[in-house]
Amino acid sequence: MIVILGAVAGAATGGLTAWRRKGKPADIALYTVVYMLLFALGGLFLTLILHRAALL
Repeated sequence: MIVILGAVAGAATGGLTAWRRKGKPADIALYTVVYMLLFALGGLFLTLILHRAALL
């Protein structure tokens, strides 16, 4: 669940970042995908850490 939330938050953050920088549609799509992957990866590591620590 944390991974999915990270992916959605990353996509929104990336899209808004590129849009604020006056990016073209291809730039916005690229930022969206890259931020989504990075945030999802961060969520994956957070999930693993929480499970290893038996907090979830």
